[in-house]
Amino acid sequence: MLSTKEIMKYVQFTIITKGEVTMKTMYRSIFTVTVAALLLIIVPLHASEKDDQIVSSARNSYVFQTYLKGDDIKIESKDGAVTLTGIVSEELHMSLAKETVAALPGVVSVDNRLEIKGAPPTANSDAWLEEKVKSALLFHRSVSADNTNIDVKDGIVTLRGQATSQAQRELTAEYAKDIDGVKDVKNEMTVSEHAQKTHRTVVEKIDDASITAQVKMALWVHRSTSVANTKVETKHGVVTLGGKAKNVAEKDLVTKLVGDIKGVKSIKNRMIIE
Repeated sequence: MLSTKEIMKYVQFTIITKGEVTMKTMYRSIFTVTVAALLLIIVPLHASEKDDQIVSSARNSYVFQTYLKGDDIKIESKDGAVTLTGIVSEELHMSLAKETVAALPGVVSVDNRLEIKGAPPTANSDAWLEEKVKSALLFHRSVSADNTNIDVKDGIVTLRGQATSQAQRELTAEYAKDIDGVKDVKNEMTVSEHAQKTHRTVVEKIDDASITAQVKMALWVHRSTSVANTKVETKHGVVTLGGKAKNVAEKDLVTKLVGDIKGVKSIKNRMIIE
C-alpha cells in the first residue's frame, strides 16, 4: 500500500515523462517539416545549377565555339533534359550540336528542334556530296578543310587547293574517296611551302564532349565505318571505342580515322569482330 506522498511523486513523474514525450514528438515533427521545406528549396536550386552548368558547358565547348559560332542556337535544360531550338546553316550542324550536348555530363536526353536555313540539298545530289566531303575533312587534323576547294559533278569529286605535303595531299583524296556516293576523285591539289608555313601545328585544347561529337560525325560520313555500331566515350582526350566491327579491316580503319580527329590523345579500341 503506497502512501499519499509516494502516490504524488508517481503522478508528478508520469506528468513530466508524458510531457517530455509530447515535447520530443512535437520537436521531431517540427524538424521533419523543416527538413522537407528546405529540401523543396534546395533540390530545385541544385537542379537549376546543374542545368545552368549544362548550358554553359555546351556554349563554351569547342564545337559551339568553332563550327557552330555562326548559327543561332538556343539551349534550354530542365533536370538534364535539353531542348535545342533555332536556325543552323546546314544539316551537319544540326547533328553536331545534338551529339555535342548529348555527350555532356548530366544530360539525360536531347530534343533536337533545330531547323536548317533554306532548303537542304537533296540526298545523294552533288551539293549533298560536297557537304559530306567537307565534313570528312573538317574534323581531321592531318588535312586542311580551309585549304581545300571541293567541286562535285555527277558524283565525281575534284580537289583543288594547297597541301602542306605530298602525304597530306594523298590523305585528303583518301578521305574524299571514302564518302558514300562518291564515284571517283580527281586530285588537283598542289604542295605549297606557303601552306606549310601557315598550317597550324599547335595542339588545340578540345573538351571531351566535342571530341566525342567529332568522332561520331566522322564515322557517320565515312562509308567504311558505322557510327550506329560503334560506341564512343571520351575522358581527358582518351577515346574508348566499343560496339561491333564487320571485320579486322574495319576495326583498324576506325582506329586510324579516330586517331586523326582533332583533340584525340589516344585510343582504346575494344570493338568486337562480328
